[in-house]
Amino acid sequence: MARELEFADPPAVITEHRTTTVEHGRFLSARCSCGWRGAARRARSRARSDAEEHAADPAAP
Repeated sequence: MARELEFADPPAVITEHRTTTVEHGRFLSARCSCGWRGAARRARSRARSDAEEHAADPAAP
């Protein structure tokens, strides 16, 4: 007896990069909804600028 399998819809393509910062003890790092992660920084301003740079040009490393 054959059974039909139902599959979930494929994930939506991310068109907007939503960035945030996450604290890890004394360090802060930027993260994005696309999975990108910035380096751990002690300076909050540098972590925020990492996030801004990624949002402006997501293809950049």
